[in-house]
Amino acid sequence: MKKTIALTILLTGLWSCSSDTTDTIEPKPDVITPPTATIITYNANVKAIVDNNCISCHSSGGSASFRPLTTFAQVKAAVENTNLLSRIQLQNGQSGLMPQGGRMSQANIDAIVKWNTDGLKEN
Repeated sequence: MKKTIALTILLTGLWSCSSDTTDTIEPKPDVITPPTATIITYNANVKAIVDNNCISCHSSGGSASFRPLTTFAQVKAAVENTNLLSRIQLQNGQSGLMPQGGRMSQANIDAIVKWNTDGLKEN
């Protein structure tokens, strides 16, 4: 009789520990922190690109001195009021490409386009 009681207690204990449940345990999703978007500004990013690619013609004494690109206000106005963005994105050999000496790097073009998208901020 003691064996039967012990066996019953043992089986009841094992039965209650079974994992036959209908609930599905979902793993918690990883918390992903999106990368901080870098805001492109004139002083931090665009000025150096313009100085290295445009100033030789678009400054006093240059062949395009009638449209200077030496200050923030001038470059901003050129983006807003002229076709500067489309001209820098042309391919080598296409009419109107700026700079005339050859297409600047895609990274520089992307920075100027993003500067426009980011709101043409100075600082």
